[in-house]
Amino acid sequence: MTVPIERSHARRPVTWLTVLGIVLLPVIIGGLLVAALYSPVERLENMSAAIVNDDKPVEINGQLAPLGRQLTAGLVEGSSDVPSNIDWTISNDEDAAAGLADGTYSAVITIPENFSAAATSTAPGSTPEQATISVESAPDGRVVDQAITAQITQTAASVFGSAVSKQYLTNVLLGFTTLHDQLGDAASGAQKLADGSASAAQGATELSSGVGQLATGADQLASGASQAATGAAALPGGAQQLASGARQLSDGAGKLATGLDNGTNDQPDLKKAAEATTTAANSALTQTQALGTKLGKLVQDCYTTYGPTAPLCAELLTTIGDKANPTPNTIAAIGTAAGTAAGYGDAVVAGVSDAASGARDLQSGAGGLATGADQLAAGAAQLSSGVSQLAGGASSLASGANQASTGATSLADGVTQLSSGAGSLATGLDTAVDQVPTYTDEQAQQTASVVAEPVAAQGIGSNLFGAAAIPLLTALVLWFGGLGSYVAFQAVSARALTSRRSSVTLALRAFAPGAILGAVQGLLVAGVVQLAASYDWADWSIFAAICVLAGVAFAGVNQALVAVFGGAGRWIGAIIGAFVVATGVVSTVPGVLTSIASVLPVQPAYAAMLGALTSAGGVTAGVTLLVVWLLLSLVATTVAVSRRRTVSARAALV
Repeated sequence: MTVPIERSHARRPVTWLTVLGIVLLPVIIGGLLVAALYSPVERLENMSAAIVNDDKPVEINGQLAPLGRQLTAGLVEGSSDVPSNIDWTISNDEDAAAGLADGTYSAVITIPENFSAAATSTAPGSTPEQATISVESAPDGRVVDQAITAQITQTAASVFGSAVSKQYLTNVLLGFTTLHDQLGDAASGAQKLADGSASAAQGATELSSGVGQLATGADQLASGASQAATGAAALPGGAQQLASGARQLSDGAGKLATGLDNGTNDQPDLKKAAEATTTAANSALTQTQALGTKLGKLVQDCYTTYGPTAPLCAELLTTIGDKANPTPNTIAAIGTAAGTAAGYGDAVVAGVSDAASGARDLQSGAGGLATGADQLAAGAAQLSSGVSQLAGGASSLASGANQASTGATSLADGVTQLSSGAGSLATGLDTAVDQVPTYTDEQAQQTASVVAEPVAAQGIGSNLFGAAAIPLLTALVLWFGGLGSYVAFQAVSARALTSRRSSVTLALRAFAPGAILGAVQGLLVAGVVQLAASYDWADWSIFAAICVLAGVAFAGVNQALVAVFGGAGRWIGAIIGAFVVATGVVSTVPGVLTSIASVLPVQPAYAAMLGALTSAGGVTAGVTLLVVWLLLSLVATTVAVSRRRTVSARAALV
């Protein structure tokens, strides 16, 4: 079954099969590209990779650390941060090499023998070494296989390395807390040392002063000891003289006691003489008292006989005297003297007895004194020798005390400096304590996490081509759909020269099949995209409308290229498609190519589609430029039709 559309470069009519092929061409190409390239990470199970773990575990603080085994488990099992749905096989060196050569494995990851040792080499006492793993891809692997394997391995190694770093940094930060506490203790001890040193400095100063006084006293002691030695040298002789005199005194006291008790040839017995005197004095007193009594009676008789005024009575009374106030040469005075003599006689007798007893005591004491004086003489000799030694020792003490005074002064200065230094140390340690941070276990772990991974990227998708892939592929397949339409259809009607219709009508009649198919292509491709990506319906509806417009516009542009340039126009269309691929995949293309691509007709369609599906914007501008390209293309096609409707005279004759 045919349709009324002119086939390009052939007189045969276009069939519905041709139309269906043109319609389905971008749909099939787009479907294949989307199915093959969209979200490849979700189909990583189609990739097979081997892990060779040659690592030898190490021991840390008595605990086994098989870090190679842990990394292997992380790659095979994956995590929420690192999806790992590759078909991993834990292998050995020989099997991995053979599998890489025969295509069994797309990549081989090898963990070396020193992996655990290197990863834990940051511990104190070790030489730090970076742990490495190697990735080898099959020589006949796909273009992106190596990048995917390397990215997953690098991410897993980075996450594993961050965990090791976090543990190390946690220990370091907790060490800061321990250091803070120890510095605090040291600061407290330094402050106590400063206080104690200050007290010691004061004591050392007082010691210096005391030792100075000791030195002065020792000098005086040495001088006094020298004088004492001189005096002590004369002391034995004096003690001997004292002993001799004491013996003489003892002899004299013995003779005195004997003389007092018994008298001597030259002297009477004093005691007996004193006793006789006392007896005589008492007799005289008795006689005087009797005489006084008699004279008193005579006075009374005289007063009676002659009267109280008689001279004889008065003279007798005067001779008797006043006993209370006796006058010399009276009986009262004689009695008083006799009484006094009798009293003194008793005292003399007692005194002589006491003197004799005292003389005997004196004799005994003098004898003891003589004996003690002899002993004193012997002791004085020893004292003289000892005092001489004391004088020498005192001189040495004075010299040592002077040196000790100098040393005590130096000690006081040193302890003062120690106190000052300890105070400065305490101040410095207090400052250090303030500057050294402290962390709880939770704070240390949180800080270590941030320090081990100070920068984190968010919003990174796992899709290989990102959000721009769908708009790029859609614009590309619609462009080739428009190109395919005018590979099969005539861009300018073969009857343009003979037709009576206007050039505009002819151009539009040739454009209509391509435009209709382009619109259908746009709608179908948008449907395929929605099946694969499941966009929001509001966003997709705008995207679908842009796809329809792009299909129509691309049909117009490709018609214009073929109408203006003939077969070369199709070649130009293919080059434009290559520009779309070359400049839309990566941003590292040369600036010249980017500048050329920015003015090509595919660029506004791509920008409008991207704006419809993302927040990039530019929908209105892209749609406007598509409309402009469509109008310009129709104008160019109309001009080409007009040129085809005129021929030269030579051509007409032919």
